[in-house]
Amino acid sequence: MLTGGCFCGHVRYEADGEPFHPSICHCTMCRRTAGAPMVAWFTVPQSAFRIMTGEPTRFASSGKAMRSFCPRCGTPLTFESSDYPDEVDITTASLDDPEAMPPRDHTHLATRLSWVKLADRLPGYPDARTHP
Repeated sequence: MLTGGCFCGHVRYEADGEPFHPSICHCTMCRRTAGAPMVAWFTVPQSAFRIMTGEPTRFASSGKAMRSFCPRCGTPLTFESSDYPDEVDITTASLDDPEAMPPRDHTHLATRLSWVKLADRLPGYPDARTHP
């Protein structure tokens, strides 16, 4: 069981099942919505994700994507794509123990900021990873 939540503690969640696709995304939308040079995510089946306390605010960040964040402190929490309706991506750093879900790759490297230098030797994809 993975547990996490926002900075202020208003929103708490849990995720069970087998997480997959732990990744660091460098796309412009992730950067802008998080105010960060990149965002680490992992994915679980939608049925394995539950909000335990609080209610995140959701917004459409594109025609195909919904994101959620804490309405009190602004912590980014989830990403959902209409292309993969049975999945939810969760921000790794919102986990109580982010060390439990280290990234395995980088995505959207074509839009990586020029001053971000990677030394982790993880594989990378210029755009989105091929979805199994």
